[in-house]
Amino acid sequence: MPPNTGVEVVRAARDAELTRQRILDAAIDAFAEHGFDGASTRVIAGKAGVDPRLIGRYFGSKEGLFEHVVQTTFEHPLMMVPGHNREMARSLLNDPPEGQSKALLLTIRSAGSVRAVEIMQRHIESHYQRDLADRLPSGKVDAFARAALLIAVCSGVQMQRNVLGNKGLEGKAPAALVDRLAAVLDLLGS
Repeated sequence: MPPNTGVEVVRAARDAELTRQRILDAAIDAFAEHGFDGASTRVIAGKAGVDPRLIGRYFGSKEGLFEHVVQTTFEHPLMMVPGHNREMARSLLNDPPEGQSKALLLTIRSAGSVRAVEIMQRHIESHYQRDLADRLPSGKVDAFARAALLIAVCSGVQMQRNVLGNKGLEGKAPAALVDRLAAVLDLLGS
């Protein structure tokens, strides 16, 4: 049997990464729809079109997969730093709701699982909240607590707009509303 060529090795690595990504995408949808306890690895594998054993191969376990899902869906490229919150406010009020709502639905539907809550809390506090706190100016109130409050306010806006469909937040937000939310975020962060 001839040895693997470089092309075959690259193709196998690419196929493995595509399979891993299909599992991750299917898991995001499944956890958002059914929560941690309700989404089985068999259902996730079926949505991904793969053998359920591949979840263990790529992620170790359902819990390991959930950790990767949390890491992916709780990514926050925008930082709520005073003086720079207009873009965050605009995003919260105007971006398509699908991406924002998946993280919220995953949170809501997984909140009944003690282990899922531990994973989400650990990830938010040690990554996003810590990164945000490190970028906030020093103040009378602890930066880590201010970061938690900023995240809570943004989660509340997302909940009202993208999950509950609050009529006051539907459609393209007027500039004045974006400016008010930006001012609130600036105040909380300072």
